Amino acid sequence: MDNFELYEYDNAVRNDYSIICGVDEAGRGPLAGDVYAAAVILKKDAVIEGVNDSKKLSEKKRELLFDEIIEKSEAYCIAVASVEEIDTLNILQATMLAMKRAVEGLNITPDIALIDGNKSPEIDGVHTQTVIKGDATSASIAAASILAKVARDRYMKEIAEKYPQYAFEKHKGYGTKLHNQLILEYGPSEVHRKTFLRKLLNGKK
Repeated sequence: MDNFELYEYDNAVRNDYSIICGVDEAGRGPLAGDVYAAAVILKKDAVIEGVNDSKKLSEKKRELLFDEIIEKSEAYCIAVASVEEIDTLNILQATMLAMKRAVEGLNITPDIALIDGNKSPEIDGVHTQTVIKGDATSASIAAASILAKVARDRYMKEIAEKYPQYAFEKHKGYGTKLHNQLILEYGPSEVHRKTFLRKLLNGKK
């Protein structure tokens, strides 16, 4: 089986906590669009071939796994923090807010939420534990990373139809050379993170 150790990690956590939830985000780095987070409670006997850090998987593979993860989950929730919240709070706090919303949106309350990274949101009534490189350590976090990434990519493709001049479908809002050029050519849109564009726009001749 692929990545057997990811399931072993989760099973070890279940020795202390019956219901475990994996949490991860997508879209902290881009210059545009909401930040997404997903929370997933996998069925205890769930085995999903190929689950791994979403960044290591092709878009096609992530899309295939998206439906299987939902099918093999006891509960899942995908939540966002908006561009306005990112600009108001800062990206770290907005990401924590999206993660909190994802966990609190579950229809089952987990005993513990395993959070990818080194920062954790405060979630009422739920113990949290950060896991560095969690999406390559825990099957539950890896599953959450895939749900968050696929949901955000789909959202960016929708935005691309509304704002075709920025080619969001190609770069998903990240600060590529093409995206930077298009921002300088057309100016920022309402879906751009103004606080992320200061350096680019200040350097404009």
